[in-house]
Amino acid sequence: QVQLVESGGGLVQAGGSLRLSCASSERTTSRYNMAWFRQAPGKEREFVAAITWNDGRASYADSVKGRFTISRDNAKNTGYLQMNSPKPEDKANYYCAAWGWGTHEDDYRYWGQGTQVTVSS
Repeated sequence: QVQLVESGGGLVQAGGSLRLSCASSERTTSRYNMAWFRQAPGKEREFVAAITWNDGRASYADSVKGRFTISRDNAKNTGYLQMNSPKPEDKANYYCAAWGWGTHEDDYRYWGQGTQVTVSS
């Protein structure tokens, strides 16, 4: 069973930057596509970004395009979400996911427990 552990969440000022990490327990994760989703209180989980395992092709939600960058280090079995110029509406619990492809949570098999991001204005 693949375990994904997110870290790096916390409080960040609007316009600042924050980097989230997603570490996997399995080397095989380096051959899985990875994604980030987020869920704000009272809202459904929504797609943020995804990256392919082989060529690093990335896909972003319109709401974060140009501000967030997804990346991965397959040698470390770790994915990242660089959040630049966050806005108060980016406040949410951020989850990483692996094994699949798409913009819906049902598209992915493995999930982390999430890391909370709060953006102060």
